[in-house]
Amino acid sequence: MKNIFFQLFIFLVIISCHNSKNELPNIIFIMADDLGSAELGSYGQKNIITPNIDNLSLQGMSFTQAYSGSSVCAPARSVLMTGLHTGHTRVRGNFGFGGVTGLGGKEGRVPLKKEDVTFVEILKDNGYKTGMIGKWGLGEPNTSGEPNKKGFDYFFGFLNQRRAHSYYPDYLWENSKKLFLENNDGKGKDYSHNLFLKKTLSFIEKNRNSPFFLYLPLCIPHSGYEIPQILDIYKEKKWINKQKIYASMVSTMDNSVGKIMEKLKDLDIDKNTYVFFTSDNGAAQINDEWKIFKSNGILKGKKRDPYEGGIRVPLIVRNPSMIKKNSKSDIVTYFPDFFPTILELINVNYTNKIDGLSIAPTLLGENQNFDQRYLYWEFYEKNGWKATRFKNWKAIKNNIHFGTDQPIELYNLINDPSEETNLSSKFPDIIKKAEQIFSEAHYPSENWFWKFQNSKIEKIYNQ
Repeated sequence: MKNIFFQLFIFLVIISCHNSKNELPNIIFIMADDLGSAELGSYGQKNIITPNIDNLSLQGMSFTQAYSGSSVCAPARSVLMTGLHTGHTRVRGNFGFGGVTGLGGKEGRVPLKKEDVTFVEILKDNGYKTGMIGKWGLGEPNTSGEPNKKGFDYFFGFLNQRRAHSYYPDYLWENSKKLFLENNDGKGKDYSHNLFLKKTLSFIEKNRNSPFFLYLPLCIPHSGYEIPQILDIYKEKKWINKQKIYASMVSTMDNSVGKIMEKLKDLDIDKNTYVFFTSDNGAAQINDEWKIFKSNGILKGKKRDPYEGGIRVPLIVRNPSMIKKNSKSDIVTYFPDFFPTILELINVNYTNKIDGLSIAPTLLGENQNFDQRYLYWEFYEKNGWKATRFKNWKAIKNNIHFGTDQPIELYNLINDPSEETNLSSKFPDIIKKAEQIFSEAHYPSENWFWKFQNSKIEKIYNQ
């Protein structure tokens, strides 16, 4: 009799553990490339049609003051993966001193190192199946920064961001092997984004019965501007061809989001899945042909700039079981926050220092106050700059490659979201606070320096 009770006890423990594991939420993080903060219908766009992403907003929470980790590709991704801002993270630019020569032919590609912990590694250690489909940019082949060495069970896409500028590549990586695309040998038939969607749906199907994390850093709508065909909704527009192609690219991405959501519902797992949607930085083009889209809305600047147009991004999060429908949050958040947010959502403790703060309470309907923290960015292109936001203040120091003793611009983002009025002369105490942040937030890097500090690296910047 005792043996029967013991066997029953063991059985119940196994069932309990099994149920607990299955209750872990799935997580999908979709990141567009160079999508402006106002290029979605739910963020005010009038000319580009994005019904599926807009529906994510109606079914979830939209953030009105969300920021990327950087104003350009690689460092934004490094900040996202490590939870460390660009004063601390490993990869602080697309090119750095001492990096390897990438597959795109440019030297200076700095990979993540073994000691750089990604949140993906933690998810994997806690029972998640992990996949990445899209553009990586944090490690060339045979370096310590390969996706499969940083927590991903499965990887499909581009390692090198410069090669991702073509949507008809001659090959893509599948884990550590090259998958040659023979149809693209002068023919241009295999559109990389369509291949990404196919692999995405397959990954979801394959891992439907276990908790999974899927990272989708898509290439759309980054240049070059290519599409298999202009969508019907834009063919009759009185636009130039480039405008039709660009709008079709964004809407093609939107259609893919719709297919992903359909797959989750068909598999009956959408109610236990967090879907994040954002962009890696602001729009790359805002002038001339691009004016009709008003890609960054009223925000000043674009990609690579320290102004809001360079770093402000859309952020939508959906989970119908946990997040209130059609809700909005004006909490100030940025990429370092994703690391602790995900770990809190799955109830995993992490004691190493990171720069982000969890917004899980906000997602779950609780009030949070981040007034005591600051956001920080540093950037080594365009003559070098630093920027910080604390409370309603935004401080910017430009031209740092010529010396750190540069004037600081100061804006009140609540009263002046377009950053038109520099208030630096009126608030010396705020300027002093900004100087303190600029000093304490920067940790010296072996790969990135201001040019006046080390002339050897001058050739690497501004490419």
